[in-house]
Amino acid sequence: MKDKIISVLENSDVALDIYELESALNLIDVEEVSQMQEILDSLEKDAIIYHTNKDRYMMLKDSHLKRGIMRANKKGFGFVDIDDNDQDVYINHDNMNGAIHDDIVLVEIISKKNMPRLEGRVIKIIKREKETFIGEINFSKDIGYITLDDSKIKLRIEVDKDKSMNAVDGHKVVVKLGKKIDNHGRYKGEVVEIIGHKNDPGVDILSIVKKYNIQVEFPDDVKQEVKSIPSSVLENDIKGRRDLRNLTIFTIDGDDTKDIDDAISIERLNNGNYKLGVHIADVSYYVKENSPLDKEAMERGTSVYLVDRVIPMLPHELSNGICSLNPGVDRLTISCVMEFDGKGKQINYDIFESIIRSRKQMTYKNVNSILEDNIIPDDYNEFVDDLRCMSELANILRKSKESRGYIDFEVDEAKILVDENCVPTEVILRNRGTGENLIEDFMIAANECIATHIYFMNLPFIYRVHEIPKEEKIRSFLNYVQTLGYQITGNLKENNPKSIQKIIKMLDDKPEFKVLSSLLLRSMQKAVYKPENLGHFGLASKCYTHFTSPIRRYPDTTVHRLLRTYLFDHHLDDNTIKHWEEKLIYVSDHSSDRERASVDCEREVEDMKMAEYMEKHIGEEYVGMISSVLSFGMFIELDNLIEGLVPIKDMKDFFIYDEDRMTLTGERSHIKYTIGDRVLVRVVRASKTEKIIDFEIIKKI
Repeated sequence: MKDKIISVLENSDVALDIYELESALNLIDVEEVSQMQEILDSLEKDAIIYHTNKDRYMMLKDSHLKRGIMRANKKGFGFVDIDDNDQDVYINHDNMNGAIHDDIVLVEIISKKNMPRLEGRVIKIIKREKETFIGEINFSKDIGYITLDDSKIKLRIEVDKDKSMNAVDGHKVVVKLGKKIDNHGRYKGEVVEIIGHKNDPGVDILSIVKKYNIQVEFPDDVKQEVKSIPSSVLENDIKGRRDLRNLTIFTIDGDDTKDIDDAISIERLNNGNYKLGVHIADVSYYVKENSPLDKEAMERGTSVYLVDRVIPMLPHELSNGICSLNPGVDRLTISCVMEFDGKGKQINYDIFESIIRSRKQMTYKNVNSILEDNIIPDDYNEFVDDLRCMSELANILRKSKESRGYIDFEVDEAKILVDENCVPTEVILRNRGTGENLIEDFMIAANECIATHIYFMNLPFIYRVHEIPKEEKIRSFLNYVQTLGYQITGNLKENNPKSIQKIIKMLDDKPEFKVLSSLLLRSMQKAVYKPENLGHFGLASKCYTHFTSPIRRYPDTTVHRLLRTYLFDHHLDDNTIKHWEEKLIYVSDHSSDRERASVDCEREVEDMKMAEYMEKHIGEEYVGMISSVLSFGMFIELDNLIEGLVPIKDMKDFFIYDEDRMTLTGERSHIKYTIGDRVLVRVVRASKTEKIIDFEIIKKI
């Protein structure tokens, strides 16, 4: 009945009262009417429909109210991201109505039609997304007062001594919100976990981890299940698998990688084609559906990689042990073996269960030494021909991808080096060489092959999708680029990967390219998981999935499980199809949510560690580039990707902000600052606690 009610209201031009709804739904008995009222109350509570003062019902999206997520600012005001709308709504401090960061709220628009931005007031908090908060506890008499880590959350939480788990001053704690004390943001709270003392090594990172609800320890039932999983491949496990242990198969990863998902092999065929093998750890063989291990992996969604640790999706006994493709030991895999011609066209492929024994655990550093500098490290001699053949094929595959519109934004990444106490000692750029690109090219090929095969079987599946960017966002970017004096030609209406690729190529010789590339990337939609094939815009791929990292990503584990179900066990009955049609909706949405949480956590930890690093460099001078210009100042990105703010209030002139051109111009000095300008700056302030860095500009370069 819920769907019918929504359908009736969506197709009605006017708000309907109870009797009109009864008639439209053809309800005749009392029980049905009572059920309808319960559903209406539920839909109203969830802010899907709007109940007017005249006792009529309509879809909320058709009313003057909007539903969205509060994005609060530490100064007390906020913006609400409206569902299905690119424009957000500004909420003044006086109109927050107790809403805090991440709350789902109902907003009334109060701005007039001719105002340049939407302004509103919070009518109702539909759902308080956060039930627990992270902060430092300090006591006065028998009351503990929580200083929250997130300055955007304006709550004052008080904890009675008997609700504090015996915490002491300076402990970082997880606190659960209790009853409201007054209308000024005061609440009772209860400590539900002590993270550790704020001065203990690693507690700073753990506090951020807890903020994103990322679990560090595995539950007892998972630990118990792990004990039943063998630490080596058993004879019975090999039955029905293709034995590839005699092939030259190896892995290429970072120097400190311990969870090895993928191995590769190559063969040059007599017809001149390439036979590429991508062999992926068969995690789903050990992680059975709906087992405690599987449920925990699904809940986590992904492994989280932080500056000094990895929080794995699977326990170390699997992620670093029986599932990791370590050298010299038998491992179960699912292989995708593909044949490519000299132009990168896939001629043939095969997907099957296999057993391999990796010959060597290679590192990107050593592979790059061979392929870029022709310097062969010890113990790599026997693999040189294979590596050069792989490099040859990777170049062909990359050119093929580029010809169809593959977009390479060339985004740099920072690497933060820390000592044994997790104190940052250096911030450098991650090297991305031939070896890294080679593995990326091969994994993309395998992911496309797997996705395409299942797509044409017309079976339920999980896809990695990257939808077409919104035209207005690309147009806004191009309008800005033109203010810099650059003319970008082409038909914007096409809005396909090749048109974006063309923009990138037109800008790649410009001094501001790195910043402009980042701005363009932000104009694109986010890649997510969906049970529908919507293509991958950034890769210019018609059909794409994630198959190659099942140790660290739950969607990949799910893809493996589907391959086993459909291809190896041939379970194609109606019940199986229905099961996966329903389950993949949740797996897709939840995996996308956990991926976002993981990325946000990793970024926040990096911001904190960069600020901690710069605390030791107050007064020092650096060269950087203006990465963004806002009404309150400019962000400067140093060459090692550390970013800091030059507050406009500290600049020695009155500066006028031009929002369209993103410039600040001095009223007296006439100095103009814009994105891409190179500047010399001095570090004037850095705070690990606040995760901020402030610069002052010495001069333009």
